[in-house]
Amino acid sequence: MARLVAEAMTRRVVYLPADTPLDEAAQAMRDQGIGDVVVTRGPTMSGIVTARDIVVRAVAEGLSPAATTLGAITTREIILIEQGATVEEAVQAMRSRAVRRLLVCDADRKIVGLIGLSDVVLRSNAAAA
Repeated sequence: MARLVAEAMTRRVVYLPADTPLDEAAQAMRDQGIGDVVVTRGPTMSGIVTARDIVVRAVAEGLSPAATTLGAITTREIILIEQGATVEEAVQAMRSRAVRRLLVCDADRKIVGLIGLSDVVLRSNAAAA
């Protein structure tokens, strides 16, 4: 039987405003033990930023982490998958869109978690043990 996204996803979703400086976002990621945040503009999701985005799009480009905001480096394409989808469907969606994580929603399109390649690998390794 195929595993469901709901069984593999991370339920913790952290939201930060687009005007949050990158150094504060990085500290929040460290403190929460996460690698990404959902970026908001008011009540609306505007995208996602990962720790890798901070390194590649800001630090490597010489941008100041204290002066650069999440909004400046946000990946604006938000890709959702329903929690009832299979892990295989999630991996296929990640491959086809060349991304490493997806936001997970319920049937009403409310965000309930995230699933990343690391979640898939960790769950696969745990199941094999």
